[in-house]
Amino acid sequence: MSTAEATTGGDRPRRDRTAYLYLAVIVAVLAGIFVGIVAPGVGESLKPLGTGFVNLIKMMISPIIFCTIVLGIGSVRQAAKVGKVGGLALGYFLLMSTVALAIGLVVGNVLHPGSGLDLSGGEAPDTSESEGTVDFLLGIIPTTLFSALTSSQVLQTLLVALLVGFAIQAMGATGEPVLRAVGYLQRLVFRVLAMIMWVAPIGAFGAIAAVVGETGWKALAGLLQIMLGFYLTCLIFVFVVLGLLLKLVTGLNIFSVLRYLGREFLLILSTSSSESALPRLIAKMEHVGVSRTVVGITVPTGYSFNLDGTAIYLTMASIFVADALNKPLAVGEQIGLLLFMIIASKGAAGVTGAGLATLAGGLQSHRPDLVDGVGLIVGIDRFMSEARALTNFAGNAVATFLVGQWSGELDKDRAHAVLRGEDPFDEATMLDEEPEHREPVVVAAQRGAPEAPARRESEPI
Repeated sequence: MSTAEATTGGDRPRRDRTAYLYLAVIVAVLAGIFVGIVAPGVGESLKPLGTGFVNLIKMMISPIIFCTIVLGIGSVRQAAKVGKVGGLALGYFLLMSTVALAIGLVVGNVLHPGSGLDLSGGEAPDTSESEGTVDFLLGIIPTTLFSALTSSQVLQTLLVALLVGFAIQAMGATGEPVLRAVGYLQRLVFRVLAMIMWVAPIGAFGAIAAVVGETGWKALAGLLQIMLGFYLTCLIFVFVVLGLLLKLVTGLNIFSVLRYLGREFLLILSTSSSESALPRLIAKMEHVGVSRTVVGITVPTGYSFNLDGTAIYLTMASIFVADALNKPLAVGEQIGLLLFMIIASKGAAGVTGAGLATLAGGLQSHRPDLVDGVGLIVGIDRFMSEARALTNFAGNAVATFLVGQWSGELDKDRAHAVLRGEDPFDEATMLDEEPEHREPVVVAAQRGAPEAPARRESEPI
């Protein structure tokens, strides 16, 4: 069995179709650029194609937020059952997600990648009818429990999801069937989202053609700037933030760890999904000296809760859209957006288009006038998916080492020996192909940690 087959349960057609979608988006972006440059008028007339795709994404915001938050709270409850290890993992994930979101905001404010595009038609932000604090808070409360799911009020959906999630927690074992039902609903929602993503090439073509037709080469420069800025930010986060933390806590070198996981990074590059390397990460973390218990709890939970690359992307993309529309986000709005993203980015790992839906949800909750600007991101979202996936994967690998050290279940002597190459991982036996070597995930699930969301497709949010 090949590695690719092993990491998808042998479901090769699904991965192949995703690869075709990736290529189609690239072709559509190049075609949109060509049309926008050669025939600017025609390019501008294609804007409804991008708008229509964004509307389809907006349609999915409320159900995605509801399902992911409810299941996310359920995962917290399950992981908390394992005691010290689960508590350390969840606390670290929350802290690092916040740090990653903050770094994305800082870099976005320094670079201002969308400034100069001015796609707003010269309109300034409308601040004449800004809500007071009391009106804002009252507006979060929906008319009925279910009306939030059918309206465009994202904060109302968030409130209902939190209430339902904590209610299921309070129900204990009685709430498990409800949690499973929400899980099935989430699979249905994500299946619909996957269907919508097949029109992403059309949306990307229309959005890019319209932007380039309206602003010319300035649009390409802005898109290139946010892409390069995002790549640079991810590199700084991995090698400086994670590398320094890993060295201070465990004494291990980030370069040695990344070299040890080199094959997994290549696998992620070929699939745009950090989840494709999940079984191998579990096997390699055990081999390097982290206990089975820590690996079985930290890795699967991290795949839903520790999405550092996604956090950086969400905040930088929000600032890009705001600047491109000449409607910059105020500091207070940026902080509110950060708090929203901390919650909304949990639990939706590995789903094509979930990142766009979360981004649109954040903008819808704080600045609805910016949501249509998500179309600007559609064309380059796929180009940044690999960096998101690689950063997420590196973050989860480092998290496993750190939690292992803090819980006293990391064999540092063995770790140093393995990273020096004295006890190499046996690729010939390829641990993730043997059912018994996937036991850590099963054991963790039995003890209360969430199972890895292996059923989901393509790149993380």
